[in-house]
Amino acid sequence: MKEQIGELQGQLQDYIDRLDAPKTLKDSMLYSLQSGGKRIRPLLLFATLEAFRKDWRAGLPVACAVEMIHTYSLIHDDLPCMDDDDLRRGKPTNHKVFGEAVAVLAGDALLTYSFQILSEAPPALLDDRKKILIISELARAAGPEGMVAGQTLDMEAEDRRISLAELESIHLHKTGKLISFCVKAGAILADADEKTQAKLSEFARRIGLAFQIRDDILDIVGKAEILGKNVGSDQSKKKSTYPALLSLEGADKKLEETIFAAKTILRELPLETSSLERITEQIWKREN
Repeated sequence: MKEQIGELQGQLQDYIDRLDAPKTLKDSMLYSLQSGGKRIRPLLLFATLEAFRKDWRAGLPVACAVEMIHTYSLIHDDLPCMDDDDLRRGKPTNHKVFGEAVAVLAGDALLTYSFQILSEAPPALLDDRKKILIISELARAAGPEGMVAGQTLDMEAEDRRISLAELESIHLHKTGKLISFCVKAGAILADADEKTQAKLSEFARRIGLAFQIRDDILDIVGKAEILGKNVGSDQSKKKSTYPALLSLEGADKKLEETIFAAKTILRELPLETSSLERITEQIWKREN
């Protein structure tokens, strides 16, 4: 994983360096892109390729595009008009360093640049058919039917108690859709058949949900110095969370059940799933 993250970091840096854009904009984009993070989404893409015994490097352009979209969403999510957060991964949030206007533009730039990267990917890595498929899938996962829908539903759910089904819908869109895309993109790059893609999509849906359940738990039991952000923010904003609806013990049980279901799906696949299993375990036990 260290090798993969190292190559991803270098590729992200290279993509920003080659831009003919204002230095302030590039600095703001890179500030959030290189601020750390678990890189779960790119690693899932690489692990899916490895499951088919394919070279994970074939997924680098797609992985960089995903990480740019994820980063843009964090920059915008931290803005005063959204979650109004001061810290992200132990550092001041983008708008605290560069101002709100530049932060908005940096997010806009990362979003649009991600699709340019995909469209310009070398044919040896991404032929035209796969480019169209992956661009379409990514737009759907990140846009008004995916992540942005989840963010909207999340904001609308503040200051009111929602049902468990509503909460699950929020997180399957806000967090789960982009995570699911990474697994699906890996399957597309590996020329997986429809049945295998469907199985992997169900696995991805489970771990996307598990990721958010763990996030909700860490907002209560986590340590700020490890999380890199303030704890208790969900409670202060009166957000519905898994612990709020199920109790902390109930949320832990829900997380364990979701992880078990994800692992069961992996065991049913005729693939080399050790890397995917390792990431699933990491999502379950993560501390940040």
